[in-house]
Amino acid sequence: MQPIISIQKLSKTYASGHQALKHIDLDIAPGEILALLGPNGAGKTTLISIICGIVSPSTGSVTVNNADIITDFRKTRALIGLVPQELTLGEFDTVWNTVAFSRGLFGKKRNTAYLEQLLTDLSLLDKKNSELRTLSGGMKRRVLIAKALSHEPKILFLDEPTAGVDVELRKDMWNIVRRLRASGVTIILTTHYIEEAEEIADRVGVINHGELLLLEDKLTLLENLGKKQLIIDLKNPIETLPESLQTKTLTLSENGQQLIYIYNSQEDSSGIPALLQSVDSAGLSLKDLHIEQSSLEDIFVDLVRKPA
Repeated sequence: MQPIISIQKLSKTYASGHQALKHIDLDIAPGEILALLGPNGAGKTTLISIICGIVSPSTGSVTVNNADIITDFRKTRALIGLVPQELTLGEFDTVWNTVAFSRGLFGKKRNTAYLEQLLTDLSLLDKKNSELRTLSGGMKRRVLIAKALSHEPKILFLDEPTAGVDVELRKDMWNIVRRLRASGVTIILTTHYIEEAEEIADRVGVINHGELLLLEDKLTLLENLGKKQLIIDLKNPIETLPESLQTKTLTLSENGQQLIYIYNSQEDSSGIPALLQSVDSAGLSLKDLHIEQSSLEDIFVDLVRKPA
């Protein structure tokens, strides 16, 4: 399948000398949801801004639907909707005029029914005639989303779209994302809410210090990189690990009631049978056993902690 976005050897160095991106290669398939994770300053917003034509690249190329973002800017930008981090709205405009004007900027014909449905989906229809200055921060965020979708884009960028918003908006947001994906819209989001990426994304990319450290199908990533924990519940708490167990990859919980053993499920031998035998030989009585899979957050933290 031909990628809808193709990025090759993309780098960005600002006038200050800061290199925000370093040789990024990335293809994004039509209709997929790609989550970009990374700490503040990792380069996520710079990458989005380049694709959207807001920031110029230093080296490399980006095409959107086979069109170059620089030589065919109008063509590529018309395919893209962007929900930025910052609330950038005219305070005295009404909700309806703001969204309708944004649609007109992209040369789209008037479509009252589409815009009314969009505002309904975002719980904004009853606010259509309200001035933006009268809205809460969460409502203004909804207007930004409506603006981004006003011209029916094929690609939607969500740059930290739910940061600092209420739970209701977050749920509405992801319901809309699912409907858009079902209609074939490609969605790229950056988020600090890793559990959301884990729930909704098809693929996950991790960016740190301007480099794309990892790009993988979400389920494959969890399977290949995720570690597992064997939690051993003890019948009687202990204060310290017995000497015979201190050579094992074990930690004792703070309350002394659990032994925690971390292992890689992809290795040929987990070491669990030998561990359990050693625990029994140490005279410890077991109450229960259970296994926990590492989350996407655990994997993310491990990756960004590695030195650049």
